[in-house]
Amino acid sequence: MLDAIDGVDWEAIPGRPGWYEPARAACGLRALADAANRIQAAEAGSLLDGGGIVHGHSAAVFPAAAVAAPLLLDIAQQGHPAARDTALGLVDEALSAYPHAGYTRVTTPYGMAVPICCAIAHHLRSRNDFLAGLGKRGRALLADAAEHWHFEIRECVADGNDTAAFGALAGHFPDGVHAAELHLAGRLTVLDEVALQYPPVGGSPEACLQVIGRHPGDLPVGAALFPAECGERVH
Repeated sequence: MLDAIDGVDWEAIPGRPGWYEPARAACGLRALADAANRIQAAEAGSLLDGGGIVHGHSAAVFPAAAVAAPLLLDIAQQGHPAARDTALGLVDEALSAYPHAGYTRVTTPYGMAVPICCAIAHHLRSRNDFLAGLGKRGRALLADAAEHWHFEIRECVADGNDTAAFGALAGHFPDGVHAAELHLAGRLTVLDEVALQYPPVGGSPEACLQVIGRHPGDLPVGAALFPAECGERVH
């Protein structure tokens, strides 16, 4: 785990000058991974909460939080129980905090400008079994992550002046019509009106979204959709 932490160039991750402190991210994660009691876990958490991945006093989150999220979840799974509690608290805080303008997005394998909160939610969903097994706290984290849904387009069919987009939905698409960001090859387009036409059933991620006022050619296969409101989050 320490090798994974040290393998990140925390200095190269962007963050608002004067707020983001890369050394706190690296030192805090190493200390939390090694923590053997509540005092050590709290000290490590203070580093991470005081400019390492978030700034707790101002409820700000930095892009480093998206990189740290899988490492924190590793610590939660493998570390001391006190480290687990601190790690989960930091991930929860990072998911709900707001980024500074100009530092709101991160590059991921599924998008080059993904909102920080959506990237963190993706990591939480990848640990579904572990988090669900923790009981109420883990389920609450998964429920919060579900609000930051992600949809991958696999096929589109014209539906009058609209398009029925078929694909895989992660998270919970809310009732009603909502704006969404469409991401493909580094380009971002806002779709003003999107609604859930057919929800997933039987544990399958397969779903259908109705994209109002758009033709299939506007929605390339392989494109990813995220909540537009997540892209608008700013401190």
